[in-house]
Amino acid sequence: MFPSMEFIKPLGKGSYGSVDLVRFTKPDGSNPYYQAVKTSYPQDFESLLKEFQILSKLRECPRIVQTCGTSLSRGVNDYGIRVYRMVMEYAAGGSLTSLMETRLLTDSMIRDFTRMILEGLVSIHSHGYVHCDLKPENILVFPRTCESSVSYELKISDFGMSTKVGEDSEFWEYDSPFLGTSLYMSPESVQNGIAEEALDLWSLGCIVLEMYTGEPPWQLEDSKKLLPILLNGNAPEIPESLPWDTRQFLQTCFAGNPLERGSASELLKHKFLQNDSNQKKVRNTGAGDERTSVLDAILFRFSN
Repeated sequence: MFPSMEFIKPLGKGSYGSVDLVRFTKPDGSNPYYQAVKTSYPQDFESLLKEFQILSKLRECPRIVQTCGTSLSRGVNDYGIRVYRMVMEYAAGGSLTSLMETRLLTDSMIRDFTRMILEGLVSIHSHGYVHCDLKPENILVFPRTCESSVSYELKISDFGMSTKVGEDSEFWEYDSPFLGTSLYMSPESVQNGIAEEALDLWSLGCIVLEMYTGEPPWQLEDSKKLLPILLNGNAPEIPESLPWDTRQFLQTCFAGNPLERGSASELLKHKFLQNDSNQKKVRNTGAGDERTSVLDAILFRFSN
């Protein structure tokens, strides 16, 4: 018999569908566990299936959100409409966006988070894909508690816009030439619509800049104003107040020539990430820094 599903709360929206927290309970009522469930309607089935297939290829990759099961599930929602569901591990810490909204990130945390994201990109690129929509909302946070401290692990999620390396993106249009979220797109991607690994590295630079400043990489209310800026080959401004090696790292991510950005594996060897002696996991101690609730920690434990 299959476990029963109980809706707990909405978690947000992905590229194709809503994401909810669901509690699964076995028929005998033992060992309930929590998972994130992405639900899509029939018109988005192909897109959800493509995302599931990509995530299935990335199973066991430690910096990629993991799916459960061998296929999508099919069912009917409360309104009698057919839906398709993809079950994933639950990130009790929310997204990197929500984490940045609740606390200031230290320099050491930013370096460690950057390392984790790059490790995820190495896995994605080595499997022949470009994420195409890398942004803080698509970086999930997994808190792990131990006595009086909490550590964070990051994983990349939402592969709904991902494309094979070197292929034309189905989302690129002449009047809206963005492969993903406009604020994180690179100049060359809006020019030709071809998915290359260098796009993800530009997006990473935007995320690193945002972690330091607390602001999006571009201060624009209308994304249409960003298009001529990118077409002219401009990059986000890098504050002089940032550490020298940080600025060097960002300059590499924002190189006008995509080839000069290198690869995710090469960026992992950059001085920006070599000069930090922190452990692989970011650890905070003391009540003043702790922002993760006991409930979230419990839910995270159940999700594994």
